[in-house]
Amino acid sequence: MNLEISIEDTRWQRLEALSRRAVSATLAHLGLDADLCEVSILGCDDARIAGLNAEFRGKPAPTNVLSWPAEELAPESPGATPPLPEPDFTGEIALGDIAISFDTCRREAEEAGKSMDDHVTHLIVHGMLHLLGYDHVRDQDATVMERCEIEILGKMGIGNPYNA
Repeated sequence: MNLEISIEDTRWQRLEALSRRAVSATLAHLGLDADLCEVSILGCDDARIAGLNAEFRGKPAPTNVLSWPAEELAPESPGATPPLPEPDFTGEIALGDIAISFDTCRREAEEAGKSMDDHVTHLIVHGMLHLLGYDHVRDQDATVMERCEIEILGKMGIGNPYNA
């Protein structure tokens, strides 16, 4: 797997290990050859992600994770699974970019009483699914995406993140 990790916030000491595990688990679950896939992940702070959120989504506030898919892979109908990406002419599959904020992740993990590692792993899986065409705007699509997240995380030994 071609995984490029950029660390802008030095508190992200475990981001590479967590990302490798989450990206590998997501690709394996969907039956994609990890050796063909390319993903970039940026570990940043709230100030940086707020700027990205403002620039790309028009929301000038920090968020936990953002993703930019290399290809639009929307499902054909509400509640359907998105199609899998195909390799390009080089034989590689460029999936896209993910940014994740340490500050928001830490705050959310503490508020939910979850470990930082489990929460970050969940958010990387979540971001990966966005790169692969999953979304949660419509209720039917949210159900499909959440089910997939729960299955992937379960295989990793992480409980359902949506249970309160």
